[in-house]
Amino acid sequence: MQITLSRLLYFKDGLWSGVGDERIIVLTTNHKDRLDPALLRPGRMDVHIEMSYCTFSGFRVLASNYLKTKEHRLFEPIEDLFQRVKVTPAEVAGELMKSNNSDIALESLVKFFKTVENSRRKVEINKSSASPRLLTKDRKIQPKKRKL
Repeated sequence: MQITLSRLLYFKDGLWSGVGDERIIVLTTNHKDRLDPALLRPGRMDVHIEMSYCTFSGFRVLASNYLKTKEHRLFEPIEDLFQRVKVTPAEVAGELMKSNNSDIALESLVKFFKTVENSRRKVEINKSSASPRLLTKDRKIQPKKRKL
């Protein structure tokens, strides 16, 4: 069943009228710019929160909360990694929760960053080196012939 915008608005507005107490409804999207303005107007969507990638300052808060540490020898290399690699706060927290020992947790985070960086680099290389190909009748892949 496909849900239209009008059905979604009817359903949401019905939730508000059917209950006496206020409710919090959380909607998520990766493409806010594609949503109809009728869905985003005040009264329907009163609070908009952008969930962005983790920053080094956000990491420091997470490290303080999870590891009870304000400074560490790995903070400088981690700051450099934050400038090159985008990761979410949940990914960072997941790595920090692997150990109560700050050395182990932060080394795990550095390893995670490098793994993410390498995997994204491989994807970029594969995208840039991919050449168009045709599948022939005998199921062999042949380079695409170009017209001159």
